[in-house]
Amino acid sequence: MSQVSSDDPSFIVIEGPIGVGKTTLARRLANTYGTQLLLEGADENPFLARFYNNPREAALPTQLFFLFQRSRQLQALRQGDMFKPVRVSDFLMEKDRLFAELTLDDDELTLYEQVYQQLTLDMPRPDLVVYLQAPVDVLLERVKKRGSRYEKGITVDYLQRVSDAYTEFFYHYQDSPLLIVNASEINLAEGNADYAMLLERISTIERGRHYFNPLPDKL
Repeated sequence: MSQVSSDDPSFIVIEGPIGVGKTTLARRLANTYGTQLLLEGADENPFLARFYNNPREAALPTQLFFLFQRSRQLQALRQGDMFKPVRVSDFLMEKDRLFAELTLDDDELTLYEQVYQQLTLDMPRPDLVVYLQAPVDVLLERVKKRGSRYEKGITVDYLQRVSDAYTEFFYHYQDSPLLIVNASEINLAEGNADYAMLLERISTIERGRHYFNPLPDKL
């Protein structure tokens, strides 16, 4: 059932490193608001399994696939029904460049940047970004628990690099209001108390940088 109020942001993005729970939370928010959900669709990327097995060989096609996929979704959002009260996404467009800088060599990154600049002109800007954080050991445990076939090759080193890149990125991020959430122990997937507090916090944020670090939900 929709619980949208006039105080809620109209475009919410959930972000964070692999395994932190961003897609799970995005789905729950979209269900709460009864509204449109944008997912990055990693399962649709035919190069991803090859990337985790051999990053050097498959980095460029993997990244370009995601770039085209994400830009199409956001362009469709921009051209869609602007009267929908809330939209929720589990990816931020700028995240694509973050991964490109991690995985591509200099020549590949130059090519990627040219394509990126063309595809991301006039993209919709989030009214709120929710950045989920958790330690690398927690991320690795969650990745293993969900047992995705294409994530079997993920290493601790790669997760650490991704996590560090997110930390650096959001340290400087100022394009939208930002809510930083400690997701290491709280249950935002099923825990009703944690989730209710998060919803309340979302409705109060208009600008700036904010933090959400409640006690773990024991229910």
